[in-house]
Amino acid sequence: MELLSIESLLRNNAYPGRGIIIGRTPDSKKAVTAYFIMGRSENSRNRIFVEDGEGIRTQAFDPSKLVDPSLIIYAPVRVLGNKTIVTNGDQTDTIFHMMDSQMTFEQSLRSREFEPDAPNYTPRISGILHIENGIYNYAMSILKSDNGDPAGCNRFTFAFSNAKAGEGRFIHTYMGDGNPLPSFEGEPERIGISGDIDTFTASLWENLNEDNKVSLFVRYIDIETGAYETRIVNKNQ
Repeated sequence: MELLSIESLLRNNAYPGRGIIIGRTPDSKKAVTAYFIMGRSENSRNRIFVEDGEGIRTQAFDPSKLVDPSLIIYAPVRVLGNKTIVTNGDQTDTIFHMMDSQMTFEQSLRSREFEPDAPNYTPRISGILHIENGIYNYAMSILKSDNGDPAGCNRFTFAFSNAKAGEGRFIHTYMGDGNPLPSFEGEPERIGISGDIDTFTASLWENLNEDNKVSLFVRYIDIETGAYETRIVNKNQ
């Protein structure tokens, strides 16, 4: 698979929707993850990321304008021991609680499916980073309708062992803008990762569509110690 530029992918897609990036820094020392949200409606754009313990949650920027919180207010990031969970919905909590009960990442997602937002049926995308004794592996998942048919749910899990330095994977909800919005297709895109956390954060934010971007989360985790740095960028300040 070709190594792609994440900046180019974002710059040339006005509406990838919500996206998860997981990878490793060029010096191999840190695991990388990022999550962004975009919005076309006033309700979707009326959000910010805020820290919540070791994770983050979404919050209405202007509570008086919040219409329906069901699919837009959730905890995108939670930490369970040496595992960091990143998703685009309340399946974060499903993964957290079921893995805490000794279920696997894949097993925990069998109880969930795509979002009930006809006609888009937005896919649920999820990722998990596992760091233990200096070893770093990660996995990604997408739950999507059967080619737009809500009668079927197609579940795909992609596991990446011994994550390569300076590389990552990128999965997002939509292939681009449209009506209905076309669901992501194929395996997560292979991308290059470079720079420190501030450089990488700025690069992602600057290349997300100015009209549609809402919030961005980036975390770098030291693979030896588990210590992490986090950056949050909100369009609404």
